[in-house]
Amino acid sequence: MAKCELTETCIFFNDRMASMPSTANLLKKVYCEGGFDTCGRHMVFKAIGRENVPNDLFPNHCDRAITVIEKHSQR
Repeated sequence: MAKCELTETCIFFNDRMASMPSTANLLKKVYCEGGFDTCGRHMVFKAIGRENVPNDLFPNHCDRAITVIEKHSQR
């Protein structure tokens, strides 16, 4: 199964989830190891660049990711 190219350097997992390793591992299994096309963070990264991924965007926030992408595209 493919692994997301951002897994090792994802700010979300290496900063925001550092104090919750069990939850982080569960989310990594779901989103980083094969399901990264449904990860809100990966969606923004692919569409408009890593620098535009909000720090507080969770992987399961696909609706918010779409909003971020749309707002960026309207500039």
